[in-house]
Amino acid sequence: MKRRLYFLLPDRRNAKKALDRLLLARIDDNHIHVMAKEGADLGDLPEADVWQKSDLIHGMEQGLFVGGLTGILAGGLLLFIAPEGLDVGYGAVLGLALLGAVFGSWVSGLIGFDVPNSQLTQFDSAIQDGQILMMVDVPKGRVDEVTELIRSHYPGAKVGGEEPTIPAFP
Repeated sequence: MKRRLYFLLPDRRNAKKALDRLLLARIDDNHIHVMAKEGADLGDLPEADVWQKSDLIHGMEQGLFVGGLTGILAGGLLLFIAPEGLDVGYGAVLGLALLGAVFGSWVSGLIGFDVPNSQLTQFDSAIQDGQILMMVDVPKGRVDEVTELIRSHYPGAKVGGEEPTIPAFP
């Protein structure tokens, strides 16, 4: 299981040095994401994409749960109050649950796409002040090592905590 670590660095130069140090520590650049205020030049730093900046994943997860639950309830209701002559079985309940889960995930994902990532709101003021937010995805066993690496080499860096789990697929 991977963990996402958050670090605030004072400027692009320090962020570039931290990136180089992380790469030397064998952290793949696909697992490092950087955010700065709108319009800031990040140079060759790996900019965070929609998966990191938006609440897309969170929205899809919620939609999957709520849609699936709604489908189960609709299927159960149909099972008990089916019109005469319509033979409804448990397969219909399962089908409606799956349909509800897919539809709910899709709709909630569309909404989450336009909503800023709720995990990043704590960093908004620092980012607007010109600091660089670096998100590093590491295996659970390397959390302390990477945190200490950044702390020891970049005293101006602020450790912003860790997210307990990150999605496996983006």
